[in-house]
Amino acid sequence: MFRRKALGMLLGMGCALALPPTAQAHDFRVGDLVIDHPYATPSIAGSSNGAAYLRGISNKGKNADRLIGASTPMAARVELHEMKMDGDIMRMREVPFIELPAGQEVQLRHGQSHHLMLLGLTQPLREGDRFDLTLQFEKAGEYKVKAWVQQPKRMPSEHSHQH
Repeated sequence: MFRRKALGMLLGMGCALALPPTAQAHDFRVGDLVIDHPYATPSIAGSSNGAAYLRGISNKGKNADRLIGASTPMAARVELHEMKMDGDIMRMREVPFIELPAGQEVQLRHGQSHHLMLLGLTQPLREGDRFDLTLQFEKAGEYKVKAWVQQPKRMPSEHSHQH
């Protein structure tokens, strides 16, 4: 009897270890698109705006798609933004979409050209918080992901994101 219980426990543990680590994963799949690690940076005290990012969106398909919008209960409005150098000045502007070429990955990381601007925050973004973020794609449709509020790893701890 003891052997049977012990064997059952070991088999159960082995099955649990063989399962994919869903609690550890922070990517989402919608059709041919893989959305990797949605996150936002903590907001500045007193600011009504924030920013959200994606480590990347991989288009595993044979057809291009576009990110055409986003929404969240955390903000009145979400805009797709692009940052570009204009002479010696970095300019940020809203764009109508972000291209997702077939077979490629597009990064929307902190410090790179594209991000999601959260306008009219309903509450401050605090490190460790999580919130729903709905992404709207031209072909793949809408998909809800969970964004985590965190400091970017490559950012020195004594500085906060001043977006």
